[in-house]
Amino acid sequence: MAEITVYTARAVRTMEPALPLAQAVAVRDGRIIEVGSLETMRPWLQAHPHKIDARFSGHVIMPGFIDPHLHPSMAALLLPMHFTTAMEWRLPWQDVPATRGHNEFLNRLKEIDLSMADAQEPLFAWGHHPIWHGEVNRQILNGISATRPMIVWHRGFHTLVVNDAALDWMGLDAAEADRHPQVNADEGRFYETGLSLAFRYFNPYTLAPKRFTGGLERLRQVVHHGGHTTIGDMAAGMFDLDMEWDALVKVLEQDDTPFRVQMIPPGTPLGGAPKDAAKLIERTMGLRQRNTHRLQFYDHVKLFADGGFYAGLMQLGLPGAIDGSIGEWMTPPEHFEAVARVYWNEGFKIHVHCSGDLGVELALDTLEKLQWERPRFDHRFTIEHFGVSTPEQVRRMAALGALASVNVYYVYELGDAYWKHKLGYERASQMARLGTLARHNIPTALHTDFTMAPALPLNSAWVAANRISENGLVMGPEERLTLDQAMRAITIDAAYVLGLEHEIGTIRAGKKADFTILEQDPYEVGAENLREIPIWGTVFEGQPFPVKAQR
Repeated sequence: MAEITVYTARAVRTMEPALPLAQAVAVRDGRIIEVGSLETMRPWLQAHPHKIDARFSGHVIMPGFIDPHLHPSMAALLLPMHFTTAMEWRLPWQDVPATRGHNEFLNRLKEIDLSMADAQEPLFAWGHHPIWHGEVNRQILNGISATRPMIVWHRGFHTLVVNDAALDWMGLDAAEADRHPQVNADEGRFYETGLSLAFRYFNPYTLAPKRFTGGLERLRQVVHHGGHTTIGDMAAGMFDLDMEWDALVKVLEQDDTPFRVQMIPPGTPLGGAPKDAAKLIERTMGLRQRNTHRLQFYDHVKLFADGGFYAGLMQLGLPGAIDGSIGEWMTPPEHFEAVARVYWNEGFKIHVHCSGDLGVELALDTLEKLQWERPRFDHRFTIEHFGVSTPEQVRRMAALGALASVNVYYVYELGDAYWKHKLGYERASQMARLGTLARHNIPTALHTDFTMAPALPLNSAWVAANRISENGLVMGPEERLTLDQAMRAITIDAAYVLGLEHEIGTIRAGKKADFTILEQDPYEVGAENLREIPIWGTVFEGQPFPVKAQR
């Protein structure tokens, strides 16, 4: 039997109401033996070999932070690209300045083009958003380069625009593109399920082993830098799992990877309908044969309702959008219910991508019907993202037993922009209505959907507890979480959404020894300073992993 290690700290914030504060935690074989003080755990220490590790004596030990919804493969695809976002990004290896304004955006593309030595190398730029950068289309990109393939990816990932050279490089038949309902070949625009067509041609380049592995290495740095010990890949294999898998195992299934990945696959290819329910279940359950120690498929699956929030393609109820734009369905409503029924009847925990209130309504209508047909207790049906909603929908969620996993960063980056350009102040200020969820006692997690938000749980908690937009305006103060609710949303409530609350999320005897080590106590510095707290590193399954400077 292994030796017990006792980590002492200035404070151990357990997130367990029965013992919220302690001074030491004892671990063995990756599990917690006891939490308390050196005095209270004396019987264990007298009976077994042990050592006292005081390296955290000036630090605060928290349960390991959890992001239940991000996308390692999407991040690996985007991180090698040129960032052109309207917000500054602080990455472990560099700071990326903001790009704002139409001319500044186009000039940035020209600078990137001129800086690239190989005239034939495709230029992938990520971060375009019409609100900050104006519209771009195939003709505008042709004006920047008629010879280099240019792919401009929308900030919200759900849309991209290409120039003529890119279409030639892809070898895409224009007639085939025009036949797809979510491709505009004249504008060079691929959106929502149209991306699957673009991926067919991009994948050999973007998922090439060297490029994709390099992107995953960066993703690994980002996840550790944020203090995570568990993340959820919420659409695992979104591009091509067979092409991705070897790289995922090579990079993430290593002794020096200090986090695990819960793999939640999409229920069908984007927009697909269940033609053969038995084969659908067989395919999804068969993914578990791939499981490793850190990469685990299990009984969770993701479905898609309406379009992306950043892309403005969410389905909105009355009064609609200021600009008159109409949203998109990622899964046609007539297919969504059938897909959900297949997984519901097999006992899967279903997560549904919902951006607008009509997307939420589709998901809840389906949940209500399935509960009537085949009632289930503790089904963990989870609304993901939860951008625009109504108070009545939250009450309905509570009645139906639904959970929420919310991207509250929308409030920070899009609060002002959607107030003035998309939704008006009332609905924009109430995006990601966390306070209403809390008042209805709905278990709620915070996620980043990285790269839709920085993979920094303390930043998400800061937005949730303060609701301050990028221009400094408080958006919907009644929808704020308390500091404790915000910290629960990145620890135990996030574990609950992933169905892992018995293993992670709090610090108590029997759970995995996963900790995030902070240099300040969130409960002392207060909600307004959460995002400024330095992270020393993590302890993953009992082993310390300091965050190393990458610059």
